[in-house]
Amino acid sequence: MNSSDDIKGRLTFAVTLMVSATLCIAVLFMVIALVTGLWFQEIDNAEIFKLISPAFQTIIGGFIGLLAGVKLSNADTDPPCRGNK
Repeated sequence: MNSSDDIKGRLTFAVTLMVSATLCIAVLFMVIALVTGLWFQEIDNAEIFKLISPAFQTIIGGFIGLLAGVKLSNADTDPPCRGNK
């Protein structure tokens, strides 16, 4: 049967995959907005950068923190930097 470690591993993989896909989509749309602001003359570039910069930093930081938390919560063994004692 399925052990709890197997279910936990599958769930962690699914969550990590969803978070990574969401991060990719969010970054893609932000880059599209930035490029759109650069190409069109009637759009003020300074306003685009002022609006998107904090959102970009928040989204990237949040998702990286979430991915790091998932990775650290599944670390059942000692990290290799501690050595074998």
